[in-house]
Amino acid sequence: MSILVFQHHPDEDAGRLGRTLRDDGHRLRVVRLDQGQPVPADLDDVDGLVVMGGPMSANEPDRHPWMPPEIDYIRQAHERGRPVVGVCLGAQLIAKALGGDVATMDQPEIGWIPIEMAFPGTINTILSGLPWRSVQFHLHEDEVTNLPPGGVALAGSTACRHQAFCVGMKTYAFQYHFEWTRDDIQKMLGTPFVKQQAGDTQSLISQMKEHYDSYRRLGDRLCRNIATYLMPLDKR
Repeated sequence: MSILVFQHHPDEDAGRLGRTLRDDGHRLRVVRLDQGQPVPADLDDVDGLVVMGGPMSANEPDRHPWMPPEIDYIRQAHERGRPVVGVCLGAQLIAKALGGDVATMDQPEIGWIPIEMAFPGTINTILSGLPWRSVQFHLHEDEVTNLPPGGVALAGSTACRHQAFCVGMKTYAFQYHFEWTRDDIQKMLGTPFVKQQAGDTQSLISQMKEHYDSYRRLGDRLCRNIATYLMPLDKR
């Protein structure tokens, strides 16, 4: 039995979340959709699903032949009660799979931006021990505009009201990147997209000195909560 990870880009793996799950004894089975590996045919031997980020849009399945079967797989995993976690693009794919809507933002969210919990987030077990307001790292130009039926907003930012949401008891989606390391962030700040959209990336690097330690601590807590409460080894 294993945790299945859908990866869409060479630099967007499961990061600290993957390491936390491995440390707890889970075996991660990574499917590199960006390298042409196929979506599995079924959920046999799959304990949970982690859907990572990527630069593509969840609204362009015609450009990415792996996307329709991935969306269908996410839907099946949710309906069969498997724990599901999505990050950035993964959050948007969860929304699409379960009946929500995704659209392009007026301006991308890039860099260190505060998020604030909605009331359901303040009492949600997966977010326990996290402050109601925190600064997280963002890198996205699309957002979930309408939650799927039954979706509950857990956190939002000024520009993006659905920074975190859940559907039912076992499906969680996060628009912001809680899983990245310092090296991951520095690598992303050097990409052409960020340089084009953000302009002066030096200011974002400088802000990392102020925010990274808290960001890492809160990200580690969220990874621990997911591993402990959503994907515990003894519930496989």
